[in-house]
Amino acid sequence: QVQLVESGGGLVQPGDSLRLSCAASGRTSRSYVMAWFRQAPGKEREFVAAISAGGLSTHYANFVADRFTIARDNADDTVYLQMNSLKPEDTAVYYCAASRSLSSSHHEYDYWGQGTQVTVSS
Repeated sequence: QVQLVESGGGLVQPGDSLRLSCAASGRTSRSYVMAWFRQAPGKEREFVAAISAGGLSTHYANFVADRFTIARDNADDTVYLQMNSLKPEDTAVYYCAASRSLSSSHHEYDYWGQGTQVTVSS
């Protein structure tokens, strides 16, 4: 069993930066691929970024366009999503998830956090 708790969301202006954190707990959490997904009102949940268990491989959605960076600190069991140059269309609830495979499909993820709201507005 893996428990995930996100934090770091908030209200920011276009062009600002924000860093999300996901604290993982559980005996085998460090062996999981970790990812960020997001869901805007009225839209389906979409993949944002993923990182392998060891942190050497990453995968990003096309819309990230070098604005976001995913990283993990296995010593602290924490995964981060650094988001720069935020746009209003980035407004969504951001979820942390854990999987055994490096995938962009939410169906592959077994554990989910409760989400953190990110709002980008002037």
